[in-house]
This record gives sequence, C-alpha cells and structure tokens, in this order.
Amino acid sequence: MKEETRKTIKTLFIAIAFAALGVALVAAVMPALAQTTMDHSKMADMKMADTAAVGMSDGEVRKIDKAQSKLTLKHGKIKSLNMPVMTMVFTAKDKAMLDGVKVGDKVRFQATNEGGKLVVVELAPAI
Repeated sequence: MKEETRKTIKTLFIAIAFAALGVALVAAVMPALAQTTMDHSKMADMKMADTAAVGMSDGEVRKIDKAQSKLTLKHGKIKSLNMPVMTMVFTAKDKAMLDGVKVGDKVRFQATNEGGKLVVVELAPAI
C-alpha cells in the first residue's frame, strides 16, 4: 500500500473518531439543554396549590420593562405554580411595584396564573 493511501486512511479514521465523539457529546448534553425551557402552552390547565400555604418565592431581578409591566426573574422553585427553578418573564399586577426594584436585586415574590398569564401579585426586597 502506498504511503499516501495509508495517510488518507489514517486521516479518515481520525475524522470518524472525532465525529463519533461529537455525536456522543451532543447526546449527553441535549437532555440537559432540554431542561432549560418550559412549555407554557398548558399553563392555564395547571392545578395550582393553595398560595397561602406555600408563601413567597425567592428570585433575582434580571430585567425590568416598566412600559410593558414586565419583570424577568431568575427564581427558585415556585410551589404555588408547581414550577421548577428557571429564569422567566412575569407581568406585574401593579406597574408601581416595579418602581421599588432594580436589576440585580434579590426579591421575594408571589406569582399567580391568571388564565395562562403568570402575574406577580406581591413583590418585596429579600431580607
């Protein structure tokens, strides 16, 4: 076999090995990436827990859009909504509650599901 042919075959095997490694890495990472989003399409159908029994949730303000009454929170588990830890956008029940917070603030909040729309009904600085 010619030296050039051997080099071509060796290069081909190396390329196949790297491709297989890439497929294995993608297969390992994809389930973790799939966990970073939540399907909100069935939010209106979710069974809600008694909000008085579960209390407030912890969060960190990531973005504020006062014009739209929107608040992006990186939050812990929200027991009242059966929601896992994630970052998402909520609507403020009262636009004035956004005046008391700024990006980076740690907060305690209570959110409800109002017809599939997630609404912050209570917002306070974390102690």
